[in-house]
Amino acid sequence: MDFLSWFNLPFLDVVIDIALLVIRILLPILAVIIVFQCFSSMRRHRRDEQALIMLVNQATGESTPVLYWENSIGRSKGSDIFIADPTVSRDHAVLLRRKEGWFINDVGSKSGTYVNDKQTQDRTPIMIDDVIRVGDTSYIVKRTDDVIADNKSWFFNRPKSKAAIKPVFLLVLISVYLFFMAVEASLCVDVQDFMPFATWGVIMAASWTFYHISTKALKRVSFELESLAIFMSGTGIMMLVRQVFKQSLVQAAAMVAGMVCFAIIIKVIENPDRIEKFRIPLYLLAMAFLAVNILFAKVTYGAANWLSIGGVSIQPSEFVKVIYIFVSASALDKLLTKGNLIHFIIFSAICVGALIIMSDLGTALIFFCTFLFIAFMRSGDIKTVILAVVAAVMGATVVLSFKPYIADRFSAWGKCFELANSTGYQQARVLTYSASGGITGVGVGNGYLKYVGASESDLVFGLLCEELGLIIAIAIVACIIGLVIYARAITTRSRSTFYSISACCAAGLMLVQTALNVFGATDILPLTGVTLPFISAGGSSMISCWCLLAFIKAADERTYAVKKIKRNV
Repeated sequence: MDFLSWFNLPFLDVVIDIALLVIRILLPILAVIIVFQCFSSMRRHRRDEQALIMLVNQATGESTPVLYWENSIGRSKGSDIFIADPTVSRDHAVLLRRKEGWFINDVGSKSGTYVNDKQTQDRTPIMIDDVIRVGDTSYIVKRTDDVIADNKSWFFNRPKSKAAIKPVFLLVLISVYLFFMAVEASLCVDVQDFMPFATWGVIMAASWTFYHISTKALKRVSFELESLAIFMSGTGIMMLVRQVFKQSLVQAAAMVAGMVCFAIIIKVIENPDRIEKFRIPLYLLAMAFLAVNILFAKVTYGAANWLSIGGVSIQPSEFVKVIYIFVSASALDKLLTKGNLIHFIIFSAICVGALIIMSDLGTALIFFCTFLFIAFMRSGDIKTVILAVVAAVMGATVVLSFKPYIADRFSAWGKCFELANSTGYQQARVLTYSASGGITGVGVGNGYLKYVGASESDLVFGLLCEELGLIIAIAIVACIIGLVIYARAITTRSRSTFYSISACCAAGLMLVQTALNVFGATDILPLTGVTLPFISAGGSSMISCWCLLAFIKAADERTYAVKKIKRNV
């Protein structure tokens, strides 16, 4: 007996209809407020930029500000500290800051790098008033406050950052938003019960516990990124309640696992110099994942990318995404070595090649786009990207000649309504049911797209539009776009090039994945079968997304702001 049968009031249906109408209006309003407040807080609460130390040219007296934690020195115009001296190599040295102080490292220059007339070997510590010589150019290291110059254009006279929004307020908003989703799902026209509140309770218990651990135990000074992830994860989980209730609980458990991985990754990469120790083991682990996937995975929707272990299905390629970014990014002094570049190219080729063998073209495309992001950030050269794209086009041509059936998968692209009862079935239903959702949606559990295969994963954007409305669907996409903008904005304040590259590429990876999911489901691009970050069902995808978010979190200097950095300059 459902709980509505306990009441015998003629006006109960009217009350429920009014309540659902109010909830459908409040949900998109709350979603927009949550997204706006999170990004507004991140924009306002940031470290003021100014020169960390100064380099004073010994011959001319000209002062050069050192703005970043890692600074390339060389004759290349892309160098952070550009020196127009023919005796200086294009990539000559790297000046970097660590918690122990400042160091300089020659990266294979022809004329060498000297500190106080002594040639450096590997990383060499530098102190105030030390003399650094690169080529025939010498600099004296000075404190910023000690330098008096007429030209102060190198200072960033920005207003002081405003106080961030309190994390508790953000989490309360998200709690209310997800509670309304639970109420809406509990009053679903198909079945009325209290089961959605059980899932809501699990999400809330995990989120508030995570908040207290993050802010109290780990002493993090911000919680906006985590709030966005909880908002998106919670939305996806609550949408599963009326499809497969058990799956919603499994997805909530995956969110908890993702939170744990999030905290572990931040701790592991807290010291950018310690990262090198994990590079080779992770490289081998990724190779093992891909090899096992090729040998033992079962084919699902044409791609061999699922492994079943003890009745639990996992998608190893989701974890390889995280490893790929970890292995491919490096500290600047390591990044400029030729050996690092060769390893990166080989690893990228192996990953993309393995995914093509699995016929997982969507994930292969995501990896390739991530490769382009990393290649550009490593070299700063658009020619490198163009060369990679040309090579990829040639490779794709060869693949299609050996696997012509892959091209057949794209036969419905742009013709979904013409093939609505065959290969265009899914996209045609997505477009039809999405339009029926309007601005505020038909309500959680009241849609029809849930009866179409893969509606909770590959087609979840259509389910978002139908059940929650266009406003919330756009808000979810805006979250991912905002992560890219935010990751790019914090790169100059990151403590290492590793953080800058990994943050931008993690956000870029999620953006490409979002574009493939949204545009594939709506027939703008071919349907490639990739998930929508944080929203689509799938424990592997959920954990992977939280891991990727950890790279963005680690790049924000505020993450470690409570820890005093030892300064000897």
